[in-house]
Amino acid sequence: MTTKTRDTLIEAVPDLPSVRIVREFDAPRDEVFRAWTEPELVARWLGPKELEMHLDTWDARTGGSYRYTAVRDGREIAEFYGSFHEVRPPSRIVQTFGYVGMPDAVSLEIGTFDDLGRGRTRVTSLSIVDTLESRDAMPASGMEVGIVEGYEKLDALLA
Repeated sequence: MTTKTRDTLIEAVPDLPSVRIVREFDAPRDEVFRAWTEPELVARWLGPKELEMHLDTWDARTGGSYRYTAVRDGREIAEFYGSFHEVRPPSRIVQTFGYVGMPDAVSLEIGTFDDLGRGRTRVTSLSIVDTLESRDAMPASGMEVGIVEGYEKLDALLA
């Protein structure tokens, strides 16, 4: 499965329980990385346009953790959590990702931030899960909308 919406590539890695997401941004790597790690900035772009993200914890440092809630019309609809295994400014973030509704489906996410020069940055995120079935459930969950719309909000934030 491969989906490309505007500039966002979302693809299942053949024969591996993983999904790769690739997106380029018209902003320097330091600014993109900062938007990924500072809680007040993350809350402004994370997730679909119709939802607000309330960050309870966002401690983006090696050994840190996070927990946030997706809210629609004042009602909590989903809760997420994870740990930051490695945060290496401005080039790499390794973290876990969990959804409270499916506590056995934790993924490992490896994010790399590549400086493309001329004020552009490519972010590649590789999500690794435990089974091919879990991998195939990721796109079926509607993740594409949240990713694409979140990145559009990030474009506006970085402009």
